[in-house]
Parts: sequence; structure tokens; C-alpha cells
Amino acid sequence: MISVTADVFRLAEVFTISRGSRTEAKVLTVRIERGGLTGWGECVPYARYGESLETVTAQIEGLPAAITRAGLQEALPPGAARNAVDCALWDLEAKAAGKRVWELAGLAAPGPLTTAYTLSLDTPERMQAAAARNAARPLLKIKLGTPDDMPRLEAVRAGAPASTIIVDANEGWSAEVYADLAPHLVRLGVALVEQPLPAAADEALIGLTRPVPVCADESCHDRASLAHLKGKYDMINIKLDKTGGLTEALELRNLARAEGYRVMVGCMVGSSLAMAPAVLVAQGAEVVDLDGPLLLAEDRDTPLCYDAGRVFPPEPGLWG
Repeated sequence: MISVTADVFRLAEVFTISRGSRTEAKVLTVRIERGGLTGWGECVPYARYGESLETVTAQIEGLPAAITRAGLQEALPPGAARNAVDCALWDLEAKAAGKRVWELAGLAAPGPLTTAYTLSLDTPERMQAAAARNAARPLLKIKLGTPDDMPRLEAVRAGAPASTIIVDANEGWSAEVYADLAPHLVRLGVALVEQPLPAAADEALIGLTRPVPVCADESCHDRASLAHLKGKYDMINIKLDKTGGLTEALELRNLARAEGYRVMVGCMVGSSLAMAPAVLVAQGAEVVDLDGPLLLAEDRDTPLCYDAGRVFPPEPGLWG
């Protein structure tokens, strides 16, 4: 039996990007029951990709109860619905086999990873204060994507002088804005810029000098995306809600590496259940951004463990 429920997790504070603000994370939890065992997974439907809680629920409820992981790859396209079901099937298989998911997938045992902590878009003063509160973290990600981002960037650097900074423009810049900001990004020690241009307009990145590496997020979903990224991006951001689950995420990671891309593993704003399988994909990634639970005021009963800068692999009681 496959069941899907909508769950809401309150955020610790308002979270703002260039496309809007939110005060809660709305997720879907999928449970698959077979043989007295239950596997589960989580997804975050994303309006940017034409998804809603209702449409994704309908996709999941339309699946046959006996769906397999192989059959799932054909039954649903990449996206949130396939992600939750795929991860639930992995969890179920691990429980049935008495093994961890990483063993079933032929992966090395996972270890803790340094993860970014995200500062949402705000006034320079508030972003500087947020950076100062988190200045001990080794990696900060800042949400930008407006015509007036330099004061914010300067403020964050002043608030956290020793942290590595990555920037997520959420499709909010143009090629000209990136080119104008690039020298300042270098001066301020920014390590990468995530999706500076709209996905539909990223052809402008071809031939553009990129002194700060550019990472594809909205432009990269699954392996089929890679053919359209050549000459535009230096890195790809793998998110399970885009790939449609752990199965495709692992394949995308391997192919991207083979084609010369560096790898970032990111997340939507969700609970520890959503992050758990991503921790496996993130092993060995150049950049890890799995801070979703750190942005929440509440989490799953068996949450992931975080310390001042790292995320640890999930315990069996959570997933996998």
C-alpha cells in the first residue's frame, strides 16, 4: 500500500529568496507498506517547476501498489513525486534486507559532511547580523538576486570574515550583472555563484569569463539536462526533488563527474527525512548544502545530527 500525507513544519524565522518569502515548509510524506514493513520518503513540491501539493499527491496516488524502483523511473518524470516514492522504496528494501541503503547501492559507508548554512534575503543590516550570529560556521550560503546586491554581500562578509561564502542568485541576475559583480565576488572571497541567470536565458553564459565558478541549479534536473549545460556552467547542484529520487541522483552524480563537472548537493527546505538520502549523494561533493532542518522550528522525531558546521549520516530509525 502506498499512502501520502501533507505535513507542515514551522520555520525558525521567515525565509526569503528573490521569488518570495515563507514561514513554513509544506512537504509530502510517502509511506509504502509491504510484508509488515514500512518505508518512507519526503518531497517538497515546488511551484517553480509547476508542482503543487495537489498535483504531486495525484501523481503518487496514481501509482500501482506494487511499483518497483525500476518501474517507477518509467512511470513518473523527474520531480518531487518520484523522489518521495523512490526514497521510500529504498528505505523499504533496506529494511527487508536488514542492510543500510548505502550497502544496497554499493556505496562506501558515509561520514559527516561540512554543510552550508543559508542566510535568507534581507536588508544588509539584518544579513550582517545573521552572518555575525553564524560566523563560526565554515560555509555560509547567502540568498541574493536583486539589482542592489553589493551592500548585502559586503555586509555578510563583514559579519562573517572567516567563513567561506557561496551565493545563490535564484535566477535573479543577468549576464551583465554577473560580469559587473564578478571582480567584487573575487575580492570578497565568494567561492561560487549558483544559478545567476534564468534557466531559459542561460545561453548568455556561453563565452562569458567566469572568475567565480557558476553552478547550475534550476538549469539542471537529471542526466538529460547535462547536454544543455556545456560551456555555461562549472558545477551542477543535485537535488533529489529535481532528479526524482536517490536512484537518478546517483546516476547524475556519476555522469556529471565523468563529463568534468564539479558537484554540489543541495535541498529544498524540508525535514531530516528529505535530507537523509541526500547525505549519501553528497559524499565526496565539492559543496554540500543540506541545511533544511536547521531552518526549521520543528523536525522529525528522529532527526539528523548537526554540529557547528557538519551534518551526520542518518540513523536507521530515521531512514535507510
